[in-house]
Amino acid sequence: YLFPDTYRFALHTDPQEMMIAMVKRFRAAASRMGLTADFHQTVTLASLVEKETPIDAERPLVASVFENRLAKNMPLMTDPSVIYAALLEGQYRGTIYQSDLQADSPYNTYRHEGLPPGPICNPGLKSLQAAMHPAVTDYLYFVAASADPSGKSRFSATIDEHAKDVQAY
Repeated sequence: YLFPDTYRFALHTDPQEMMIAMVKRFRAAASRMGLTADFHQTVTLASLVEKETPIDAERPLVASVFENRLAKNMPLMTDPSVIYAALLEGQYRGTIYQSDLQADSPYNTYRHEGLPPGPICNPGLKSLQAAMHPAVTDYLYFVAASADPSGKSRFSATIDEHAKDVQAY
């Protein structure tokens, strides 16, 4: 709940004061957006969206994939949550290994259905908006933008389409 923004602090500002200012800014931004219900769930979802794509226009699409998977009780299977779990354990090696996908962390969204227990980063405004207002799609899968030289993610409704997208990368 530390809002990512530009802050101006005096040189010797106490870290606690910095955190208080960042949380206060988060609360103000959340209030302006109308974020009141399911606060924790929305921020957790927004943190996954934040880590999945740097492209603002794709954020509502990514949020729709997660919402659609949640509605079908499918695991989210999001790599950033697995990376976060490995980081918490001091085990992240710069790449996701099969052992990471099998780890029994509540943040491992390959093993556990639903959202992780909390945010994996501090989501920005666009990711929070996407989590509050995901696109309406039938997408259940996507290949993240980082894998494509064009910088665009590929979204699909079926596992067969998704396999083709993965193969294309």
